[in-house]
Amino acid sequence: MTTSTDHPAQTSATPATDEILRRTLRRHAAGVTVITVPGPAGFTATSFTSVSLRPPLVSFFLGLHASTAPAVGDADRFAVHVLGTHNAALAGQFARSGIDRFRGVAWTAHEDGLPVLDEAPAWLTARVTLRQRVGDHLLVVGEVEAGSVRRDAEALVHHDGVFAAARRWPAPAPE
Repeated sequence: MTTSTDHPAQTSATPATDEILRRTLRRHAAGVTVITVPGPAGFTATSFTSVSLRPPLVSFFLGLHASTAPAVGDADRFAVHVLGTHNAALAGQFARSGIDRFRGVAWTAHEDGLPVLDEAPAWLTARVTLRQRVGDHLLVVGEVEAGSVRRDAEALVHHDGVFAAARRWPAPAPE
């Protein structure tokens, strides 16, 4: 695993540019996932993305001051749970600070105690290959080891500050 603590160069961020970024990104719909690590610890994330097919790499970002940052920083593996609209309450629970996020949540211990949430329509596990501080966040990259698609589900997305459903666009009528 590669770990870097390099600090990026100072930028000219201002309250005005912070607000522009926030307002603009509220217009961007993002898929909702829950990331878990041994402990158990976990959090809701919209920053999850694929990185590479060969090797199979995925990534996510986590704020450096998040309550789960120490557990994520210590973990050598993580699980990603892709959520459906029926998981909106679960996403909300894992987004809250100061609570036991696993209370009332069914999960199975995967290898090394890695929690895999039973109700997620799809999940995967990955071994951490890179941690990099980027601004006020930690970038975590992992190589996929296992996973499963349990069932089809309408995708849960986050848009304009709320959870929403991603629906298929109707196919155009033939001319």
